[in-house]
Amino acid sequence: MAMSATDIERFIKEALPDAVITIRDLAGDGDHYAANVVSAAFKGKSRVQQHQMVYAALKGRMGGELHALALQTSTPED
Repeated sequence: MAMSATDIERFIKEALPDAVITIRDLAGDGDHYAANVVSAAFKGKSRVQQHQMVYAALKGRMGGELHALALQTSTPED
């Protein structure tokens, strides 16, 4: 079962309440998304750590319900 963009945004917002999130369905199939996540929680974190925070917010759904997520992360001042 595919994950909706609304669900992806909800999970990220639960973990990063200040996040500004933009999600695009890349293939129109509900399985391949691109997300841009901007959060102050990323300050001082490497890009890898920022991505790990987002993946952790998805609670193990990457590779299962959510097949692919192209991810861009930044802090509000980036």
